[in-house]
Amino acid sequence: MRKHSGFLILLCCFLLGNAADLHAQFSSFSSGTASGTPRDTSRNKTNNSDWDETDAVMYRTRVFSERRNYRDTTLHTLHRAPFSQPWYRDLGNQGSPAMNLMFTPSNPVGLSLGYHTFDNMRWLSDSAWYYNTTRPYTNFTYHIGSKQEQFAEILHTQNIKPYWNVAFAYRKPSSPGYYYWQRNSSDNIAATTNYTAPGLRYKLYAAIVYNREVHDENGGIASDSFLTNPQYSDRKAIPVNFYTSNFTSQTRSPVQMRLRDVTVSLDHAYSWGRRDTTYSDDSTSYTIKLNTRFRISHHMEIGSQRYRYKDLRPDSLRYDPVFAARFGTNDSVYTQQEWFYADNRFLLNGFFGKGDRPWVFSAGAGNRIDQFKTEYLNGTQGDNNVSNYLTGVLRKEAIAQGQWDISAQAKAYLTGPATGNLLLDGRVSKDMDRFGRITIGAAQQLNNAPYTYTVYQNQYWQRSATFSKESTTQLFAMYDLSRWNLSIGARNYLLNNYLYFDAEQRPSQYGSAFSLSQFWGRKIFRVGHWVLDNELLYQIVPASAPVNVPSFMGRHQLSLETFIFKGKLQIATGVEVRYHSSYYAAFYSPFFNQFYYQNSYRVSNGPDGSVFFNFKIKRFRAFLMMDHVPQFFNKNIIITRGYTAQDAMIRFGFQWIMIN
Repeated sequence: MRKHSGFLILLCCFLLGNAADLHAQFSSFSSGTASGTPRDTSRNKTNNSDWDETDAVMYRTRVFSERRNYRDTTLHTLHRAPFSQPWYRDLGNQGSPAMNLMFTPSNPVGLSLGYHTFDNMRWLSDSAWYYNTTRPYTNFTYHIGSKQEQFAEILHTQNIKPYWNVAFAYRKPSSPGYYYWQRNSSDNIAATTNYTAPGLRYKLYAAIVYNREVHDENGGIASDSFLTNPQYSDRKAIPVNFYTSNFTSQTRSPVQMRLRDVTVSLDHAYSWGRRDTTYSDDSTSYTIKLNTRFRISHHMEIGSQRYRYKDLRPDSLRYDPVFAARFGTNDSVYTQQEWFYADNRFLLNGFFGKGDRPWVFSAGAGNRIDQFKTEYLNGTQGDNNVSNYLTGVLRKEAIAQGQWDISAQAKAYLTGPATGNLLLDGRVSKDMDRFGRITIGAAQQLNNAPYTYTVYQNQYWQRSATFSKESTTQLFAMYDLSRWNLSIGARNYLLNNYLYFDAEQRPSQYGSAFSLSQFWGRKIFRVGHWVLDNELLYQIVPASAPVNVPSFMGRHQLSLETFIFKGKLQIATGVEVRYHSSYYAAFYSPFFNQFYYQNSYRVSNGPDGSVFFNFKIKRFRAFLMMDHVPQFFNKNIIITRGYTAQDAMIRFGFQWIMIN
């Protein structure tokens, strides 16, 4: 890992020295305002000055959206581990496969490959952020923990011109883990740019995203009983299920999984409308505004995803639960599945209503190419598909308090293997000022089974299956009252033909419809400098449904948050406790990179928790924490069969904002 650390330092110096360009999906932002009064510097420039000498104002937006998000500089949750918010649970090592314990459907409307265990770590082009800043802005983040756990991220953004921004981000999590052959390493790269022509009629948004996750698999520890045996205080001495005596490496497993994806996206549009120019009282500055009435837009996305599994020292006993085979000394097990797609759509956009925030209605058509391929050393099989679809969007954004925020979208496939796939999604939100914000919504989705559910093959074994379309209906409501630090919500899913992996690690479909309900809430109490933050989640799942999630989960944080040393140092220090009810935890299949349903092994843990000290000096924020404190007194938290949380460990991290 030291060589990676050196590489990151050199990369950081290079980016700072050359003022390179940006994107980061997981950097710290909020939907509120930054300290001070934000100003739109993309349009409001003096006639005789290019840049202002004040502190940088930086915000980010989505494609063709006017809603701005400003950076979050609070300390309250700075110590929390990345990739685990709010209810994700990995296999006990940073960067390992993870599942969301708050049930969330993951299959999209169109065709897909079907690997989702790293979704919490990946940057995605369709949710990329686009930036605007008054001065070059760099954010460097670094975390380090016990057993060489590391996390580094650098984000840089700057405006080349007031109407043209570029951005670049690189992230590198890495962790060898506490147990034998448990190494994880990832690389996430993203670059975005957004440009608005001086006349305001033409806009362009472009993004390039690359993700690579490498997971070494040990098959889990052989038994939980080793956790309480003093002879195995060094966790790397605990026997693991995939141990192979004739594989000599002490750091890398012979069983490895890699997931790599790269996406290039482009959104651009030309608008028609009336332009207005507003001058200041002394005529030294001006603002140009376009009242758009009609727009033609084009979206293009090209991407590929590749999953690769290899076992360099296969054992017949290891694979008996899946298939029967006998291996020689030089045999291996290998499979690779690839997905290439190209999506093009054109939209006509109309703007209705008076004022600065009109209704926007968009309608158009798209064409999509999806190519799938499976390779297994001694053969290849593929599947090429062409689909056409119609799509439409209705949107009215709320920028100021008291406004309605309304959005609705529809997408329907008319040709190709996805014919009949459908998405209907709508939500309405109203900010009632001192009475809070209420949001209600509904969605209906029909989708095909992912490719990996229908086709899988290695050089010894193959399976194939066909499935009916999966149907998901969703109703939800949320209420936020910021002056009371209160937020609550409820959601109900109605699922039919639910797709999942069964107890034999085979893709399957639950033919009966079932309902799953969720209720959650968060309440923060403040008494002087003391802050008590409470989050709760309750889920109702029918006993017969093939879903493994806990019924009840909670997180509570008590912290002292104040300024010391005459206001020069801001701190937030305290304790955090996390827990869930006992439940049948989904097992993990290393062979297919999937979590699968089971109802025989029940996980019951005591609370987990940490002690933390967060502090801030100007633009520098840092934390020091002792994580998994209960492991000083009890055995490790059991995540699922064979996989446990780390020992009690120290973590340190910082975030440093640099403005040129």
